[in-house]
Amino acid sequence: MGNIRKEMALLCEVRCHWDGMAAFRQERDRCKRYCYGDQWGDLIKVDGTWMREEHYIRMHGSEPLKNNLIRRLVKQVLGLFRSEHDLPQPQCQRKREADCMVEILSDIDKLNCVDELNVRALEEFLISGMVAQRKTFGWRQGHCDCWTDNVALDYFFIDNAMIDCRGWDVGCVGEIHDLSFDKLCCEFAHSESDVQWLQSIYGNGQYEDRVRQMLSDFGMDTGGPTDFFFPGKRHFCRVYEVWRKELHWGWLCHDRTQGRLFWSEEAPPRDVSGKWTPKEEWHFYYLTPFGDVLAEGLTPYSHQGHPYVFKAYPFIDGEVHSFVSDIIDQQRYTNRLITLYDWVMRSSAKGVLLVPEESIPDGYTLSDVADEWSRFNGVIPVRTRNGESLPQQVSANAVNVGINELLQTQLGFMEDISGVTGALQGKASNAGVSGTLYEQQTHNSALSQLDLLDSFRHFLTEGRRKDMSNVQQFYSDERLAERMPASHVMAFRQAKILI
Repeated sequence: MGNIRKEMALLCEVRCHWDGMAAFRQERDRCKRYCYGDQWGDLIKVDGTWMREEHYIRMHGSEPLKNNLIRRLVKQVLGLFRSEHDLPQPQCQRKREADCMVEILSDIDKLNCVDELNVRALEEFLISGMVAQRKTFGWRQGHCDCWTDNVALDYFFIDNAMIDCRGWDVGCVGEIHDLSFDKLCCEFAHSESDVQWLQSIYGNGQYEDRVRQMLSDFGMDTGGPTDFFFPGKRHFCRVYEVWRKELHWGWLCHDRTQGRLFWSEEAPPRDVSGKWTPKEEWHFYYLTPFGDVLAEGLTPYSHQGHPYVFKAYPFIDGEVHSFVSDIIDQQRYTNRLITLYDWVMRSSAKGVLLVPEESIPDGYTLSDVADEWSRFNGVIPVRTRNGESLPQQVSANAVNVGINELLQTQLGFMEDISGVTGALQGKASNAGVSGTLYEQQTHNSALSQLDLLDSFRHFLTEGRRKDMSNVQQFYSDERLAERMPASHVMAFRQAKILI
């Protein structure tokens, strides 16, 4: 069960990282709403009351209209990625090791449906400006192999002090899991006593009350039912997976006879010089909301790191700014112009009938005149008198206040800001534009997305490296011997394969 005080301190540290990402999660939710069509959901304060924008517009007799341009631009970038999608390939001094790794990774990609997985990861990257995947090895769906999973960013956390755009300075990373009790037992129970222990933590029907009491004892705010300590679904069990860098002291040794540096936990012999120094190691913890340790240990991976691969864009001064967030303002103004245009058209006169009261024939009512006026081959008897006006119909065009011009300007701004121009969208070119010029316009538009897509490809490359490391570490000799001579297996495991 471990040291509760120590692990509760770790859990509090994790909550600080989680709370530090609250603004990111809020902005991500807003960008996701706009991308998928909920574009009037921002809250505004009216007479001291907070309400959604769409409710305010309906209160004033208008309909909140929208034309979802963001989704179209996102789909265009996804299509560009699919058309040019090419995963990085391994390279090695000896071609046979690289060729074997290419074959293995190709099978792993098919097993994980990586093409679809990466496109959905890119969609998350465009919406939120961040993406994360988890690279593991184990038994799943009848196979023991390398696995890739997209991580839900609502449950993901990283070290708030990180400022390196490569993520090399991260000190803590992890994920929150909400598991059913059966799934929890499959992951962490190894005996009947373990099942009973897990039942005492999660299955006694007083889980939320115990959490609130624990937080009260520690002087911490519960924060409501969707807080860090409470699962998003009832009857689920919350588990925190935490990977953290910790210092381990030892000796940095220099063997001059062999010309190599190495690290050792024991003091080196006299003929080897050494320096007492700390080394950072990745440790993992699986914690309950009460600080119980379900599992812990040193990283089991030969790459000596955590299983996560993540990328934030552009991550200048630790800030995240997504593709979608850049064009929300233009989408909002476009929606306002469309709604205003609709209101102007609805408030203009359209077929209004003006009927002077003195011209209504005897025996007719105003309703009779209106029905006869609109009926095919209708006849209204009228006896004209000097100075009397006949009924007439009035129809007026909407007043041109420049809405069309403003709307076209906003559509142009959206293309300019997003970089997804008409050429990249496949729109027909203007008359007189040569094919060469149109091709150049398409190329220039694709270049505007190069920085974004190359950042995402860097993320894929990092994931590829962890896949290769897991293959070299976890694949059995017999499994590798199916693809190469048995005499080459050891060389394959030790080969330095790069991307």
